[in-house]
Amino acid sequence: MANKNLNAAKTAKKDEFYTQMADIERELQHYWQHFANKVVLCNCDDPYESNFFKYFALNFNQLGLKKLICTCFDGSPVQGNELLLDFGDFSDDPKKVAYKVEITEVRDLNGDGAVDLADVQYLLKNDKNAISLLKQHGDFRSAECIELLKQADIVVTNPPFSLFREYIGQLMQYEKKFLIVGNQGAIIYKEIFPCVINNKIWLGYGFKGGAAHFVSPYEDNATASDHKEGMIRVSGVHWFTNLEIPKRNDPIDLINKYTSEEYPTYDNYDAINVDKTQDIPCDYPGVMGVPITFLDKYNPEQFEILGMCENMDLYHLKTKMYTTEECRAAYFKKFGKKGTYDLNASGVIIKNGIKEKVYSRILIRNKHPQTL
Repeated sequence: MANKNLNAAKTAKKDEFYTQMADIERELQHYWQHFANKVVLCNCDDPYESNFFKYFALNFNQLGLKKLICTCFDGSPVQGNELLLDFGDFSDDPKKVAYKVEITEVRDLNGDGAVDLADVQYLLKNDKNAISLLKQHGDFRSAECIELLKQADIVVTNPPFSLFREYIGQLMQYEKKFLIVGNQGAIIYKEIFPCVINNKIWLGYGFKGGAAHFVSPYEDNATASDHKEGMIRVSGVHWFTNLEIPKRNDPIDLINKYTSEEYPTYDNYDAINVDKTQDIPCDYPGVMGVPITFLDKYNPEQFEILGMCENMDLYHLKTKMYTTEECRAAYFKKFGKKGTYDLNASGVIIKNGIKEKVYSRILIRNKHPQTL
């Protein structure tokens, strides 16, 4: 039931998914060199619940941050405990207002020799300059939140699943560095994939097992064996970034050789089909269709991304478009009944005279194929 909870969230506009501290720490350890003297913005993060805020507040000095800005959307349904704030006369219910937190210094205020959550909580409760109400609702698209975005050097957060396209679009518009959580499948959205081709977005190190457990107010209907009480398990999530990381320089170790039997050519693309990233032939100089999971190991010095197999021929790589009659005939031949087969939506392989669609494929070329 991959992505069931995530897709349900998109449909119902339920976007309250809070990332675990352990997952943030595991990913952020690879990016520390980027943060010295930078302004970090977490613009989808309530300090009541956000471990992104807590991570950067706790590591403010070690990272050498210049400023940490955090904005909260009003009306969070999750009750927070660790950093419950007193807004005084601001509101009878502080969790129902939108506010921003700006931190330029984090000190060991309780004198215990280390910066911890107690110090952060003391700072927020006693520094009147650190926290203030927002005039609007705290939506990242609002004018006042965009002004905060303009101040930021790096944006790090888990944005709303239902607004991911808009969120990425805004980051691109304002040319911001970022590290954000999203559905791995979003990387092939028509609004996002051109950024992948142009090396403006790539995947980070990822979550263990390709799935994440989020704190959330919604019911978890997952049946996976690693279900955790009080959390929602979501498959196929990943980290999206444009910050350089060592894994981008790691080449894929290619050991297979090309044969026409093992790597059939598509009927509608001048490209061969490769079912697994690990099976990419080391000696093939032409275009290859690979699974989208290839992007998790993509090295831009080793491969060139040309486009993908998709319905509209956005990348001008199709060699054939099937008619409605051909799609119906292919369906009848495969299933023995009337229907239609959307052959144009993917790469097509002919097996024993039957047209077979393959799952989503990215079209790539090896920049340095082996030669005899």
